[in-house]
Amino acid sequence: MSAADVPAGAAPTGDRLTPVLFALAIFTSASLVFVVQPMVTKLVLPMLGGSPQVWNTAMVFFQAALLAGYGYAHLLQRIGSLRTQVMVHLGLLLAAALFLPLSVSGVLGDPDPSAPILWLLGTLTLSIGAPFAVLSATAPLLQAWYARVRADHADGKNPYVLYAASNLGSFLALLSYPVLIEPLATLSGQRWGWTGGYAVFVTLIIVMALTVWRRRVADAEPAALERSAPMSWKDRLILIGLAAAPSSLMLGVTAHLSTDVASAPFLWVIPLALYLLTFVIAFQAKPWIPLPITLVVQAAVGGVAVSLAAFRSDQWLVLFGISILGFFFTTLMCHQLLAARRPAPDRLTEFYLLMSLGGVVGGAFTALLAPVIFDDVWEYPLMLVLVGLARPWGSGWRLGYREAYFLLAGLVIAAMPPAVHAVVHANEMLWPLFQDPIVFRQITVILLGAAAICAFLVRDNALSFTALLAAMTLSAQWVNKGYDATYSERSFFGVMRISNVPDERLGGDVHVMMHGTTLHGAQARDPQHACSPTLYYAPSTPIGQAAVMVQNRGPAVNIGVVGQGSGAMAAYKRAGDTLTFFEIDPMVNRLSRDPNWFTYINGCADGPVRTVLGDARLTLEDEPAGSYDLLIIDAFSSDAVPTHLLTQEAIAGYLKLVKPDGIVVLHLSNRNLDITLPAVAAARALRVPERHQIFIERAELPDMAEASTEALILSPTKAGMVDFDADPRWRRLAPTEVRPWTDDYVNLFGSLVRANF
Repeated sequence: MSAADVPAGAAPTGDRLTPVLFALAIFTSASLVFVVQPMVTKLVLPMLGGSPQVWNTAMVFFQAALLAGYGYAHLLQRIGSLRTQVMVHLGLLLAAALFLPLSVSGVLGDPDPSAPILWLLGTLTLSIGAPFAVLSATAPLLQAWYARVRADHADGKNPYVLYAASNLGSFLALLSYPVLIEPLATLSGQRWGWTGGYAVFVTLIIVMALTVWRRRVADAEPAALERSAPMSWKDRLILIGLAAAPSSLMLGVTAHLSTDVASAPFLWVIPLALYLLTFVIAFQAKPWIPLPITLVVQAAVGGVAVSLAAFRSDQWLVLFGISILGFFFTTLMCHQLLAARRPAPDRLTEFYLLMSLGGVVGGAFTALLAPVIFDDVWEYPLMLVLVGLARPWGSGWRLGYREAYFLLAGLVIAAMPPAVHAVVHANEMLWPLFQDPIVFRQITVILLGAAAICAFLVRDNALSFTALLAAMTLSAQWVNKGYDATYSERSFFGVMRISNVPDERLGGDVHVMMHGTTLHGAQARDPQHACSPTLYYAPSTPIGQAAVMVQNRGPAVNIGVVGQGSGAMAAYKRAGDTLTFFEIDPMVNRLSRDPNWFTYINGCADGPVRTVLGDARLTLEDEPAGSYDLLIIDAFSSDAVPTHLLTQEAIAGYLKLVKPDGIVVLHLSNRNLDITLPAVAAARALRVPERHQIFIERAELPDMAEASTEALILSPTKAGMVDFDADPRWRRLAPTEVRPWTDDYVNLFGSLVRANF
């Protein structure tokens, strides 16, 4: 019986199975497409120093591969025969399976730290490009097929509803990765599990094709859909813009949040999962959150998010919640406006192609272009402001009395913090009133909150709303510069600032190196204090103690330091000592050797200091075994320690490089994560002696003289610990049941929970 023989209003026999098969296939493909993203990026992360930029660059690759898949789906629709389309797609799915199981391709060798982006994009293309692109084409393809197969049913008129099923699968898969997959499965198990899921999906497509052919295509090929009027170029550009803004915001908020916690899947997937959830809501037949409500909430939280985007504090959970809330409703607004413009089903694949192109444009701007054109992370607040133009324009430039009043009031209030800052800075008599920068920052937040209220009251006029957001952003960024940055530069591995902080107790000017929001070194410019190591490297800290104790063993020792920073450890180098820094960022090496900024290496060290560029796990492999007396692991990306440097295999490698009585120091200071217990567990799994110390800086000393420090020391033998055992500051921690991290297993989510609850 063909569709023509079915009475009006009746469903053909077996019709209930067809929608279920389509929904299940789309759900499965979407789950595979998005669970593989954190998995593959985690595989490649150790080769690039654990930088948060690795995820953003990888996301550009995934978006480009998605665009390629959508382009293929759009072109495949030019083949009139549905049966032929299915056969072509099955053939490509089987061909792509030749790239499985997942692994990181070694064809391009090790990455060049001075130009890692092309290496990363090329390696991802060779490793996962084919199966990812073919899988990503499934969602638009199946929706287009569904529209033809179900052309005589009401649900066939709106195949976009299946896009909600697609993004629901993606959303659930992403959430399951940090909560279930990463803590419970090794990377090897994840790779083989994904390969099995791919095989299940191919089988499902075959079953679906056979079912559809048997039930719906036995008598006739489904007719092609009637062609609708083409979209104008203006409409196409609007679609691209509405898709680009959320994509840019997703990468911006990810970098904004992960810089000060950790470059880890559990933080990557939250913005991406919420990004996908907004698609689910936007493309529902009856959205859970209607657009009018979205517009109101976005106006409220968008203003607050803009106000706080420049600020950092120890209350990172509060900032995290506000940032995520602002991102979610801003993205939902854009996607609901996007869904409202979706064309007729015959132009479905073109719509998804344009949407995917917008995703690539937004992602490429944030991950590839912004680091080149901006010396600071301006792209995130910039996009928060520009997206205001997507709101209703109301009367445009012609403002009513009420709108003009609130616009003027908001602009005046937003201008007050930098104005007050400038007046105070120019008048020494007022300095005592604003001695505590935290107080002034709190006043700024209150004033910007008042400006945000004004922005909310003009929310129905996009130009006024955007103007106020821009004023609030400039004000917040001006006030929260923190230390007056003398120099700022940006690389793939982050933003490095050098600031001048006067301190009379250190003889005047002090140059401070900051990566993100974390101090990475400081040096007094006064010759009397210039060669005194400061902050985490002062002689009183665990790192300084280890250096002094090892040097007391003889006149010539070999020291290795992973993480160069300002080069403060060079101040310990004596004439007979050998010192080697292992640094991944060429920019850091250049700045720390520039005497205009720091002179620890080219002024304080007695003799030459070597620097080896590249990820330490790779470059340390070329060092001779048993050659170091002291090896210090002090690599940080802002406040986040690259996890691959703390695995059991990594620690075993460090222990092989030191002499039998040598010492390995792990610098574990962290604001948000408990990374100490996994390191202790790894040491005990290796059956080597370890000692732990938490040092608290002394308040009576100059601000930059010391920094509170947590460290763990290890040695291949008990002989290496003799002088440390005699020092009561070094203690052995209680037994722990925490599982050690390995190259195949890292549970950062568990570290976050232990540190904060």
